[in-house]
Amino acid sequence: MSRRSRITVAAFLALVATGACAADPTVIERTEEIVGRSFSSATADERKTRLDQDEVQALCSMHHNQPPEAAALRILELSRSSLRYPPEGRLMGDWKEGEKLASVGTGGHIGKIQPDRPGVRRGGNCYACHVLAPKEIAAGNLGPSLAGYGKQRGTSPESVRLTYEKIFNAQAFYPCSHMPRFGSNAWLTPQEVADAVAFLLDAASPVNK
Repeated sequence: MSRRSRITVAAFLALVATGACAADPTVIERTEEIVGRSFSSATADERKTRLDQDEVQALCSMHHNQPPEAAALRILELSRSSLRYPPEGRLMGDWKEGEKLASVGTGGHIGKIQPDRPGVRRGGNCYACHVLAPKEIAAGNLGPSLAGYGKQRGTSPESVRLTYEKIFNAQAFYPCSHMPRFGSNAWLTPQEVADAVAFLLDAASPVNK
């Protein structure tokens, strides 16, 4: 990216922080052009998928992730309607498969959209933001520590369902949450979300050791 582009993006971010960007649509247009170029290897449909906001994203952007009550209720409504469950209804899967998902961060890289490759699964990249298994030292702190999650919450049907739904789409509970909408965006399948639930809750999981 050129020096001019970097300065423009920095200026745009400053304007967003102050709310001034709404008064200068040319800055938004210029920034969209710059961001769009970063997906030059993608098809038009792929670029549209990455750059066009759905209603939830638009509401969060409009209110700088602090939506007023009416907008927050709309976000909750849309997010709740996105929830889907495994066909057999089991919301707690295989913790060993969940452990793999938590550790894998492949696919979906910004700058170049790569198709899924045979044998390479999408991951949740959970350790980028959370502490999970206490023995894993490469863990992030953007989100709360989830070490001992199952010990604290147990495996009641209510706890399992709540954990599943939060992973599937956290905005069904927290409007404008920074957590990826793994299930509603079809990044993870309902079964994979159930496996992630097991990784958090199962007593045999290293998360709870």
